[in-house]
Amino acid sequence: MVNYEDRLRRVVRHIHDNPAGDLSLDALADVAAMSRFHWHRVFYAMTGETCAQAVRRIRAHRAAHWLVQTDWSVAVIARRSGHRNVQSFSRSFRSQFGVTPAVFRSTGVPGDFQVFRKGERQMVEYEIRALPATRLAALPHRGAYNEIGSAFQQVAAVFNARRLWPEARGMVGVYHSDPSSVPEAELRSHAGVRVANGFEMPEVLEEVILPAGPHAVMLYTGPYAGLPGAWDALYGQALPASGRMPSDLPSFELYLNDPTEVPPEALLTEICVPLLSGPDHRDQ
Repeated sequence: MVNYEDRLRRVVRHIHDNPAGDLSLDALADVAAMSRFHWHRVFYAMTGETCAQAVRRIRAHRAAHWLVQTDWSVAVIARRSGHRNVQSFSRSFRSQFGVTPAVFRSTGVPGDFQVFRKGERQMVEYEIRALPATRLAALPHRGAYNEIGSAFQQVAAVFNARRLWPEARGMVGVYHSDPSSVPEAELRSHAGVRVANGFEMPEVLEEVILPAGPHAVMLYTGPYAGLPGAWDALYGQALPASGRMPSDLPSFELYLNDPTEVPPEALLTEICVPLLSGPDHRDQ
């Protein structure tokens, strides 16, 4: 029996892990072990985007992280993200982000991204919110948090293959380790989809439960590459201003819209930090 889900997961993992490799339709069909003609139709029917669209999107998002989090030259990032030269990289990146890589790195894009990335001090809006318990269908990721996209691609492949999206309630990234004190290779996280208690968990996914309780919640608008700066703003400004203590439970990100449907500057992410509750830490 042909397992289309395994082939889809294999291909999206290959794209994410090899942005500088040969990601032509022929090469991806070989990874899927299907004919070029049939794989193109299968991929589009299961994901809603062509292989070429998926490759451009994943390459651009990986490049965006490198532009923000490394001092690599634009030429190096162009090469690492699979482009022939800086010119072709700039055209492709601009089609995804609306600005060139150089502008993205130096000034950011509309929204909160620029403020957080430059570390400017300002009032950070947040709220203390009682969140309900949340059940996730997830896959674990170990390593750099900005590489968790590979795990999200795997979870999405399962939901695509089994047509489970009608039961999905949004994507969530759960972060179990402190990146300032844990070696990058040992960072633990989960990429998941919110599901109902009655959802039948696929055997290839793990159940993760996020407990109910008070949380500090901050809304970030902009590309995912700007999220590390947003986390710094929450921990460095919002949390101290709140007078509340974080609990030992993992923090997480709630992704409120879909990067395949909206431009990067319109992405909405809620950053959620669980808080201690008690007589000295009353909910607001």
